[in-house]
Amino acid sequence: MKTEYQKMLAGELYDANDEDLFRLRIKARALMHAYNQSPYDKHARELLLQELLHKIGKNIDIQTPFFCDYGVHIETGDNFFANFNCVFLDCNFIKFGNNVFLGPNVQIYAAHHPLIAAERIKGPEFASPVTIGDNVWIGGGTIICPGVTIGANTTIGAGTVVVKNIPANVVAVGNPCRVIREL
Repeated sequence: MKTEYQKMLAGELYDANDEDLFRLRIKARALMHAYNQSPYDKHARELLLQELLHKIGKNIDIQTPFFCDYGVHIETGDNFFANFNCVFLDCNFIKFGNNVFLGPNVQIYAAHHPLIAAERIKGPEFASPVTIGDNVWIGGGTIICPGVTIGANTTIGAGTVVVKNIPANVVAVGNPCRVIREL
């Protein structure tokens, strides 16, 4: 029998109100609060991120406020920058390559819900991983939906809603996101 945590990471319907998942979220909230209230001391903030996130690379800078569900499913490469007010719903893994830059108000969702209302109102949800390749720039106000992969060397324009995979070496914009130019 799988735990709710195992179901969550397997992309199966799971109960987010599970006691173990609740405890993990409470731990993340405490660490987020400490991070968001910390003075700008690069070393102290990096120590908090090492405790909150699954894996961080060298030279990571996340501006505050910053929000996530669990933290333990977020991995960053080297030279990662996230501007103010980013939200990562990491009910499944969110992985960033090296040299990834996020504008302000970028939201990345691994969490999603059943489409059929009768199922959705029962409360269970799904989670699908999000992967962002090396050297990606994501403009401010972008929303990246569950299960999406963005290829290396790609630029996503501000205000874009990414609902499907985006290849490497392109500029993509819009709602829904579409490739407008190859690089």
